[in-house]
Amino acid sequence: MNLKYENVPDMISGKDLDYLTDMFNWNYHAFKESIDYASRTEEEDLIKLLDKATNLFNSNMEDILSILERGGVNG
Repeated sequence: MNLKYENVPDMISGKDLDYLTDMFNWNYHAFKESIDYASRTEEEDLIKLLDKATNLFNSNMEDILSILERGGVNG
């Protein structure tokens, strides 16, 4: 069945939830790893890069949580 929506439905399917869960877990793992690696090095350039990556992973996780809190509802 090929459905075409004019507007995205206000729901999250089970498949969408599985994908969002995977994305959150990937970012959470990378977030933890970047913090760990930054704590193990003394090289300032690498620490700055890892801090930037940590912020990106954290932002991604916040975006995913925001989608879940809205329940898929747009806006």
